[in-house]
Amino acid sequence: MKVGIVGLASAGKSTLFQLLTGAPAAAPGGRPEPRVGIARVPDERVDALAGLFNPKKKTFATVEYVDVPGVAKGEGGALVDLPALRGIDALLHVVRAFESELVPHPDGSVDPLRDARMLELELILADLGAVERRLEKLEANIKKANRAEDVAERALFIKMKEALEAERPLRSLEFGDDERRKLRNYGFLSEKPVLLVANLGEEQVKDAAGTLERSGLATFAATPGFALCPVSAPIEAEMAQLSAEDAQAFRDDLGLHEPGLDRVARTSYGLLGLISFLTAGEDECRAWTIRQGTKAVQAAGAIHSDIERGFIRAEVVAFADLMAAGSMAACRERATLRLEGKEYLVRDGDVINFRFNV
Repeated sequence: MKVGIVGLASAGKSTLFQLLTGAPAAAPGGRPEPRVGIARVPDERVDALAGLFNPKKKTFATVEYVDVPGVAKGEGGALVDLPALRGIDALLHVVRAFESELVPHPDGSVDPLRDARMLELELILADLGAVERRLEKLEANIKKANRAEDVAERALFIKMKEALEAERPLRSLEFGDDERRKLRNYGFLSEKPVLLVANLGEEQVKDAAGTLERSGLATFAATPGFALCPVSAPIEAEMAQLSAEDAQAFRDDLGLHEPGLDRVARTSYGLLGLISFLTAGEDECRAWTIRQGTKAVQAAGAIHSDIERGFIRAEVVAFADLMAAGSMAACRERATLRLEGKEYLVRDGDVINFRFNV
């Protein structure tokens, strides 16, 4: 999974990127450049399996984050041509909701709903410019050769142009499978799902739900293709310097049930319809990321193409059943370990051993 982090200057997106990925702070001065980092997706199930199997290593699922320079009104078009954002699965828009006399807001006041709407419009206008340029080329091609595929693509791009001119993002449109294939190489940003991360101050964190409701962000994000996640990058940065025990005590004082960074990863998964299945043994305990609705044979391919090609059966047990039994042998005795075929739809938390032959 690859996620692009966007937002206005001084929203805290680079701080969030550093906390998620462990990347060092950018060097002061100079021209801001996109940065790429890998974040581990916390998963207590991997730790629990490691406790059972005592493997040589444990491997968590990962997310690739791309932090791009902050944008201002009228600058959204620069994002479309940014190589670092090619191939992303979603956008993470950091919206500033905290007040700070030391870090003034570029527009003079903190208004998270205004900023969320502004960047959404910037994405729409950026995509509109790209769609119009493509339509010009298609019109020229049709005049020369009048190929059926160009005519069909023109109809698709006219539909998109009409939506964008009405200030509707491309994610609000329904596309058929053939249309999605045509769009695969374009990477329109308003088509991507958006995780809206509200960067809160310490007092706001104590009443995050109320803050999101009063700001209007909860209503704004209550549309398909959006998810909303409150976090406080300054607090997370402070807790990152503490021991695990002190960080938990700090979290308890604020009434937080889990680290904000864990919540960002979990919400990202939900937005994209992703789940994790698990493999466990003496060599490695590992989480594998797949889309919800993935069949067993396709899940095997997430590990290795040879396993998918030579798939015979999948030995499957639910994580909770394995932990309750204490071992695979005990699961067999309890009949909670079962054999599934190629068409089995893998569930989140399934612990799977694939039988294959190539």
